[in-house]
Amino acid sequence: MDAFVRLQVDNGIGTIRLDRPPMNALDTAMQEQIRAAAVEATGRADVAAVVLYGGEKVFAAGADIKEMIDMSYSDMAIRSHGLTSSFDAVARIPKPVVAAINGYALGGGCELALTADRRVAASTAKLGQPEIKLGIIPGAGGTQRLARLVGPAKAKDLIFTGRLIDAQHAHAIGLVDEVVETDPAAEPDTAGASVYAAARAWAAQFVGGPAQALRAAKAAIDHGLDVDLATGLEIERQNFAALFATEDRRIGMSAFVEKSTPTFTGR
Repeated sequence: MDAFVRLQVDNGIGTIRLDRPPMNALDTAMQEQIRAAAVEATGRADVAAVVLYGGEKVFAAGADIKEMIDMSYSDMAIRSHGLTSSFDAVARIPKPVVAAINGYALGGGCELALTADRRVAASTAKLGQPEIKLGIIPGAGGTQRLARLVGPAKAKDLIFTGRLIDAQHAHAIGLVDEVVETDPAAEPDTAGASVYAAARAWAAQFVGGPAQALRAAKAAIDHGLDVDLATGLEIERQNFAALFATEDRRIGMSAFVEKSTPTFTGR
């Protein structure tokens, strides 16, 4: 099987790199390789944070329509479980995850970006959920993660119309968290590198950080969004209390009292 996705680790940052030119179409093979990379990033102690990156020209332009065109209902009823669970594997990485978006993040590509904790986009990027124009709806988290992120009305507008929006609009509605100004006339390698560098800069601040506390914070926020406030507060309480069993909690509090800089161990 060709390797369309790989995990590259450098200085504590793991990059899940999509590499299926020209548009990183997310076929079944890519979906399963994304899952494998997410599982590897989750288990590696030398990975403190993760960058999702499609390269200098495009993040991912969506699912492979040529692969899906002849699928029946029974075919997709089976395959859809693998699609959603492969993206869930990225969403469940218990470490900070940031998507670095160049070019297009459409359909499944936008849904993959939605699994990240933060999204950094080039000013020339385009995002959207155009599935409605194919007679279908988003099937890898778009109707759920997008609505939770930007609100149901804005999500419905994007999904109902299938229109694409630029990075500035995406930033205004909260779909994108940071826009990196890039010159449309510049070489893609130059513009793309700037977006990746910005994403890495955000991820780098967690290298050497309190890994168990970061894990607990992400779990409390993500799980709390799916329940009522009282249940969410109980989830927070349990995660908070559990951190008092960690070495990093002792190190962090001792350093505070001693007015020194903590050296966390991740335990």
